[in-house]
Amino acid sequence: MSTRRESSAGAPSASPVTFTPREWGVLLVLCGAIFLEGIDVAMLNIALPSIRADLGLSTGSLQWVMSAYVLGYGGFMLLGGRAADLFGRRRMFVLWLSVFLVFSGLGGFATEGWTLIVARFVTGVAAAFMTPAGLSIITTGFEEGPRRNKALLFYSGTAAGGFSIGLVVGGLLTGIGWRWVFFVPVVLSALILAAALAFVPRSPRPDRTGQRVDLLGALTVTAAIVLLVLGVERASHASAAVTTGIIAAGLALIAVFVAVERRSAAPLVRLGIFRSGALVRANLAGLFFAGGFFGFQFLVVLYLQELRDWSTLQTSLALIVVGADAVLSPTLTPRLVERFGNPRVIFGGLLLAALSYALFLPVGADWSYPVMFPALIILGLAFALTYGPLTIVATEGVKEEEQGLAGGLLYTAFQFGAALGLSAVTFVNVRATTASSPAALLDGYRAALWVPLAAALLAALISAFGLRSGTGGTRTPLPYATREAVADGPGPGVGERVA
Repeated sequence: MSTRRESSAGAPSASPVTFTPREWGVLLVLCGAIFLEGIDVAMLNIALPSIRADLGLSTGSLQWVMSAYVLGYGGFMLLGGRAADLFGRRRMFVLWLSVFLVFSGLGGFATEGWTLIVARFVTGVAAAFMTPAGLSIITTGFEEGPRRNKALLFYSGTAAGGFSIGLVVGGLLTGIGWRWVFFVPVVLSALILAAALAFVPRSPRPDRTGQRVDLLGALTVTAAIVLLVLGVERASHASAAVTTGIIAAGLALIAVFVAVERRSAAPLVRLGIFRSGALVRANLAGLFFAGGFFGFQFLVVLYLQELRDWSTLQTSLALIVVGADAVLSPTLTPRLVERFGNPRVIFGGLLLAALSYALFLPVGADWSYPVMFPALIILGLAFALTYGPLTIVATEGVKEEEQGLAGGLLYTAFQFGAALGLSAVTFVNVRATTASSPAALLDGYRAALWVPLAAALLAALISAFGLRSGTGGTRTPLPYATREAVADGPGPGVGERVA
């Protein structure tokens, strides 16, 4: 069935994509949830010094406030994605959004470091179940092709906007009191939860006939990912022997998990899903892209606050330009995807990311903001061209009953990549900084900036192998989905498709 209509001049043109009010309601709820996750992380990053001063935390304990969330989020993401497929996407989304609300509030009432760390770990676990459930509601509720692409690009722009706005809001709230960094997400969570109950339609419980819950697979893969994330995240703080031991244990559990899945009649992860070259490339490129992106932002924050002595709010305002992708993702990116296809847009975005990092390599001790601006705005454009299309490619052509799994794989790659990038830039920065003088600090930043550049170039190299599938027509290529999956009309509504 054709997906184009003839214009008055006789040339083919794509019909405009429109959503029903109900679909807009569902999309706004899910965008609110991913915005919540982004703003929560960004605000906490800004508030850490104030939390340490108030609770009297050591540097190690303060590090665990962040690490606990990373471990919960990264370690349980794959299990969370599969749980959405098995137990119902709406059910998992609403349940874990509620858990997120409760433990974010408990974090705000913490008076001891350990209670804050526990609250952050459970909040991370809640995000690990909530996020892939939300993504899979989009990928199963919006028809594959232009409709789904538009929804996903809108979704990805909101995710980036949450992080960028969180940097500024976090600085403002911390000035009032760091506990508001936890209480504001409670208010947002309550609003999103009420909207979810109103707009996201109920659906029948998924048919799990013959599908047992793969408990052994769930335990081994979760433990493996937790150990791998822990090993990478602690690499710059622990000895080489400890780091090697943790990572080796994680890899050993991955091997056990693969063996379990091969023999399981109802595996947690159907290994055949990795036969999709596009899915594998999207996950690997996403891993290195996230590593470079978060590693670069971390270094820029250190440069501005440690070397230049900028305030938290000044730093936040300087970095907000990177959030330009919140506007570009739903406006510019869909047009480029329609014209050139996802693989080419991703490749271009990754090259722009590499250019951004390269422009910052010769950073000076007294760079003015206008000198930094080109690298920062280019990075915002790079994120807009990369994040959304990667999400599309990683879920396109995947069976509906495995959309949660596909989302879990992608977000696990993003989270693990972020931990890897932060650990790598910290390691290089510490090793290259030989003194506490401004010149020595600058040498450390310049050396560590090569890490994001290398990560972006590696991601671009991986994505280049998918260029042959991006034929660059006037609509998004569907390299391994049937062409009949995209119909002329709006197709079934969200209420009919969400599982």
